[in-house]
Amino acid sequence: MTHSSKLSPLEASRGSPLTGRVRVPGDKSISHRALILGALAVGETRIQGLLESEDVLNTAKAMRALGAQVLRDGDGTWSVQGVGVAGFAQPEAPLDFGNSGTGCRLVMGAVAGCPITATFDGDASLRSRPMRRIVDPLALMGAKVTAQSEGGRLPLTLQGARDPLPIEYRSPVASAQIKSAVLLAGLAAPGITTVIEPAASRDHTELMLRHFGAEIVSVPDGADGRKISLTGQPELHGAPVAVPADPSSAAFPIVAALIVPESDVTFDDVMTNPLRTGLFTTLREMGASIEETHARGDTGEPMAQLRVRASKLRGVEVPAARAPSMIDEYLVLAVAAAFAEGTTTMRGLHELRVKESDRLEATAAMLRVNGVKVGIEGDDMIVEGRGHVPGGGVVATHMDHRIAMSALVMGCASDRPVRVDDTTFIATSFPDFIPMMQRLGAVFA
Repeated sequence: MTHSSKLSPLEASRGSPLTGRVRVPGDKSISHRALILGALAVGETRIQGLLESEDVLNTAKAMRALGAQVLRDGDGTWSVQGVGVAGFAQPEAPLDFGNSGTGCRLVMGAVAGCPITATFDGDASLRSRPMRRIVDPLALMGAKVTAQSEGGRLPLTLQGARDPLPIEYRSPVASAQIKSAVLLAGLAAPGITTVIEPAASRDHTELMLRHFGAEIVSVPDGADGRKISLTGQPELHGAPVAVPADPSSAAFPIVAALIVPESDVTFDDVMTNPLRTGLFTTLREMGASIEETHARGDTGEPMAQLRVRASKLRGVEVPAARAPSMIDEYLVLAVAAAFAEGTTTMRGLHELRVKESDRLEATAAMLRVNGVKVGIEGDDMIVEGRGHVPGGGVVATHMDHRIAMSALVMGCASDRPVRVDDTTFIATSFPDFIPMMQRLGAVFA
């Protein structure tokens, strides 16, 4: 539950065009879910392309602590021997999720349907993040919080339900983590567990539950919402999972390729699930050259090859309804907006305030310290693009991997170098980010 206290600063400078062909790491959301559902299935699940970042490896450790057998083969394929729905064993020690809110919250849901007690913990950043929005619906299903830190934060001890109840839960926000936690707990409950969300959040849990053999139905609800119903107590069966490349990770080198003049970079096997590609839609509206070819689908998830070329961008308005499909990408979109001509307004960004840091304020600070005019009005962010960024600032990352990567991308094209105070936490999601960018031609020192 501790990380090195030694900071690892880095400076990014303008260099030559970025060129080459790369495959960014496997999708983090799919990697977490493949391990968790593999552990709740009967038989073996083999996973190719798993993201081997700190976040995902902590989820793998948690699955072992809960009784599943999780092994990595010499060729990089992972194998999970599951224990079945509601089959988790009592862990001997607290489950440490490091920096990962996704891993922690999804496993809370899975544990809530088991007659065991587990303590959840993480690093200082994760300990600062709210957990009540997850445990409140789980309490309706019969789980109990027996210990917690102030404000419903980690470390938190959850006693799973001996006889979990199916519920119909109307989520106050569009959150894949809330929805997934309730559905994972609902696996152990008899009858139908239903989640109604005000806008469609990413549907990886639904697609993967179906892939493992669960009966799940998703239908529209109102103008933008979804109603997802799961039939409880299925026997999930181990299934092969091919993890596509993570569009949230691809976002950083994609924006870099757009803003560094004369760049031309190809990205292989990027997930193109429409509930995850709001950034690509927005960048194309801004004038970005993003060409999609070689489309295919595995594990119910579509993927394609993307060719990205440097482009002259213009400011746009990004509607609040698009936020669930790109909530992790607004930071690097703000960088693209800074290099665009004109004003970009991003609406409905409340969820950015409850991430690894207050990402709304941290993003604005990152831009301001590098000479970009930016304003925050309620939950909206307004960036005044001038076609270039003065740079020269030192960015405080607040232990947030996406702030660090966004700032380094900015430095690749700014007038003066951009420095970040710490790159340590980039390893939580994209361990190869710095060397990959350097292979494409980025100048880091």
